[in-house]
Amino acid sequence: MAIVKPFKAVRPSRDKVALVSSKSFDAYTDKELDAKLEFNPFTFLHIINPGYKYHQEFSGEQRFQMIHNRYEEFKENKILIKDDTACFYLYESSDTHDSFCGIIAATAVDDYTNGTIKKHEGTIKKREQLFETYLKVTGFNAEPVLLTYKDDENFNTSLQIIKKKRPEYEFSTTDKKLHRLWLVNDKENIKKIISFFENKEALYIADGHHRSASSSLLKKDLQEENIKHTGNENYNFFMSYIIPESNLKISEFNRFIKGLNGLSIDDFLIELDKSYRIEDRGEHYYKPSQKHHFSMYLGGKFYSLYLRKNLSLNEDPLSKLDAEILYRTILKPILGINNLDNNDRISYRNNKLDLLSIKTLVDDGKFDIGFGMLPITIDEMKKIADAKLIMPPKTSYIEPKLRSGLTMYEF
Repeated sequence: MAIVKPFKAVRPSRDKVALVSSKSFDAYTDKELDAKLEFNPFTFLHIINPGYKYHQEFSGEQRFQMIHNRYEEFKENKILIKDDTACFYLYESSDTHDSFCGIIAATAVDDYTNGTIKKHEGTIKKREQLFETYLKVTGFNAEPVLLTYKDDENFNTSLQIIKKKRPEYEFSTTDKKLHRLWLVNDKENIKKIISFFENKEALYIADGHHRSASSSLLKKDLQEENIKHTGNENYNFFMSYIIPESNLKISEFNRFIKGLNGLSIDDFLIELDKSYRIEDRGEHYYKPSQKHHFSMYLGGKFYSLYLRKNLSLNEDPLSKLDAEILYRTILKPILGINNLDNNDRISYRNNKLDLLSIKTLVDDGKFDIGFGMLPITIDEMKKIADAKLIMPPKTSYIEPKLRSGLTMYEF
């Protein structure tokens, strides 16, 4: 049983939403960020970059307090307005290739701690604590956790009926995406959405593990501070964007390695031959076509690697995951990379924008070797989460990536 509820979002006025909402901060180059801040006084980036106004950098809790101040200024100037009634928010983004549609809602922290909301990635305690401090000082969250659930045809039909009404927002962005958002504030549809998720045994985190973990820390701290705690306070929930699993788009991350752990290329290939059937593809780009196949770029050549069939894999779902196989058979035993979380010899790049990044980054001398694989499936992700296992870092690049500043959740 998953608990979701409507909430009163703080969101841009209708006439300014296209100017306020932004991509995630780290999606911009320095030049793009400067241009946005210089020429758009309404962008949400002014809130999360408060030092721009004073031509200086802020850090730590001082920066968080300045973010809170800019946020309050946007509200005072009616750029951001809080809804009078609690709503669910049906949000759709689309372009010529993809369309994503789901519900922005408040989801229960207790569901995260008791395992109803399931995770598949590990989190770093330092980052959890930093983001908790951010939430506590700023008093709001602008980026929902991405959750997914098993498709339901009847429920999807109900959402399609809602979409026939005029959207509250309808705007395009410079990346050629169309964004539409509907307010769901009538009692019948609110009850239907609540009831639907009450009958779900589990929801799965697709993206936002640190945001979820930080919200759990925040609830614990604020609950201890509140002698009148009831369980209904906003800090008992966190904002999520919930979409059906068929609507997720999962891409792979390539792995790039500096150094061959003291081995020559020939010696490395001999070690590799123990676990893989290797084919030299020369200059012809190779992309894996099935599980347990990998591409490799080394010394100006592409190679295809096929895991030998006589190698036994454990029955647990993690052992069968390609990213884990690559780690256990190559990265750790041959290349000497034991810690995937904190090692400057390994780097990750998603394969979405540059199909040949596996070649260009090695040819440029930034790395010595690159590995590619197929993306994971939603079933693999769910099996890892169901078994309470943790995938290697950067195993999947999951879309949609949500815009900041579209709906804000206050604590």
